[in-house]
Amino acid sequence: MTEDDPRLLLGYTVSPDRTERLLAAFAEQDELPEGAFLTADTPEESLALLPEADGVVGWQFPEEWFEHADGLSWVQSLSAGVDFLPVERFEQEGIMLTSAAGVHAEPIAEQVLAYVLNFERGLVETARHQQRGVWERPNGGEVRGKTLGVIGTGAIGSRVAQLGSALGMETLGTKRDTSEVPDGVDELLPADEYHELLGRSDYVVLACPLTDETEGMIARPEFRLMGEDAVLVNIARGGVVDQSALVRALQYRSIRGAALDVFEEEPLPQESPLWDLSNVIVTPHMAGTSPHQPERIAEILAENYRAFAAGDHESMINRVL
Repeated sequence: MTEDDPRLLLGYTVSPDRTERLLAAFAEQDELPEGAFLTADTPEESLALLPEADGVVGWQFPEEWFEHADGLSWVQSLSAGVDFLPVERFEQEGIMLTSAAGVHAEPIAEQVLAYVLNFERGLVETARHQQRGVWERPNGGEVRGKTLGVIGTGAIGSRVAQLGSALGMETLGTKRDTSEVPDGVDELLPADEYHELLGRSDYVVLACPLTDETEGMIARPEFRLMGEDAVLVNIARGGVVDQSALVRALQYRSIRGAALDVFEEEPLPQESPLWDLSNVIVTPHMAGTSPHQPERIAEILAENYRAFAAGDHESMINRVL
């Protein structure tokens, strides 16, 4: 490593075991300098190393870090979403931001498929019957011929559509830019026409980012559009859905059910009715977990590091800022 090579901080917001796995995966990338990372296990160590860092890699960026980051010009998020980062402050400070969009596409899409099959084959009901020791036989359905609607066909949403299509489902999707239809999507609608998708879909999958435009976009009127045979799957962010309206829709069977990996408040409070509703699957924000996550992140990080070191910022992938 030379004096001119950029140095990236993996601070205390990344756990030691994740740091170790990420460093090991990064080391396997060709033609990258050793010693490219500064690592810190505590808040104090992180603040002490920030002045030496050209970039930061992590899930969070505490407010106090800005006071110690005069030489910082790049933040690489370890998540596909960046709604929990101080994006506006980065923009004000002229700090570039890149995400890990795409690294979670495979595990999340597979989990969505599991949700769909659980509902279609009546496994949600039978699991509850098993807990009570009851032999009660539901009627299973088939996903072939059903309609899968995906709100947000980025890397994750398009992979969901591909898996649904492989099972013979008709796939609808929404996207801001409709000039190119993602693989697996039979019909692509503009993002602001998601109400049409809701009215036509048996399964509605939320795979969009949380923004000012998408916050609370699925509320009481939208549940009426979906109808009593539709299932909502949320692997986006909890804030995309009006959770109180969702609870009401589930209690009154305005919709058939919901599979939820994200919530307005996490962990989901014990007093939430969602825990006990018979037509709900609750999972603890784990759809993106995968043993292959470190190497996928390392591939993005390595490509961006090379471009950053060469001053070719336009070639950095997953640019947010």
